[in-house]
Formats: sequence, C-alpha cells, structure tokens
Amino acid sequence: MLNLEKLPLKPDFNIESIYDIDIMKLDEMGIKALFFDLDSTLMKSKSGKFSFKTLQFLKDLSTNFKLAIITNNSKYSYIKKAKSQTDIPIYYKAQKPKTGAIMRACVDLEVEVSKCAMIGDRPLSDILAGKNAGTVTILVDSISKNEESPIVRFARFLERLTIKKG
Repeated sequence: MLNLEKLPLKPDFNIESIYDIDIMKLDEMGIKALFFDLDSTLMKSKSGKFSFKTLQFLKDLSTNFKLAIITNNSKYSYIKKAKSQTDIPIYYKAQKPKTGAIMRACVDLEVEVSKCAMIGDRPLSDILAGKNAGTVTILVDSISKNEESPIVRFARFLERLTIKKG
C-alpha cells in the first residue's frame, strides 16, 4: 500500500493563506529566509500587481527574514512590472520543481538551504522544488481562490488529492 505520508509532495505546513504563516514557529525552527512563489501566492495570477496588504505583509516579514520571490513566469515585462513594486529579489524562469533558482537565492542571500522555507500554492512545482532543495515547505491556497474559475479550482483539487492536510 502506498504511504502518502512519505510522498515528497507533502508540505511541512499546509495553511490557507500566506497571512496565516506561523512566523514564531519558523523563527523557533531557525528559518532565516522565506522564498515565495509569485502568481496565486503573492498576487492574483496574471495580474502583475501586489495588493497593499501583501506589500505591507512582506515589509513586516523583512524585519526578521531575508525574502526572495521564485517564479516559473518567464515574461520579462511581467517580472519588470512586479519588480517595480518591491525591493525583494525576483528569480524568474525558475523551472520549478528544479532547484536551481532556490540554490541561487540561497547563495545570493548568504543563507543555508536548510534555513529557508519555500512557500507556494502548487504541490507539483513549489512544494516539490522546496523538498528537492531541502527547504521547509509551506503550501498555501491561492491568494485569489474565490475569484478563480471552476476548472482551475478543480485542477487544484486534483493536484492536492495525495496531500493530507497537516
């Protein structure tokens, strides 16, 4: 019988929103850097715009953690738009679940990979990349889940079937 608890897709934390991240718990675990996916994690997919709430949240986090954004998005004009709104480094064309962008962020931010957390909304890219790299992983629901089409929500449901809520 397949043991779902041992699957590499099972995140260390499975929470509803980025705003529910237990900062004290991560601090206790010795986490020094937080890596966020971009679309559907920090901003509505394909919007290119951070909400005021998210920008304030990231600013607050930056007092205790080093931050980076790691996205598979490859459109430079889109990334440039996102970069114009924040000082957080953005690693694009990441090709998650490959780990190269995570490793580059660790080197650039001068932090050990084991002291980082990868936060994203997709088990097959964000969580798997974090697991493959050796980070703590945090799965969140889409930041705009209530605005997504039924087919997108269904795809997310299918992707999470093997993940036990934790």
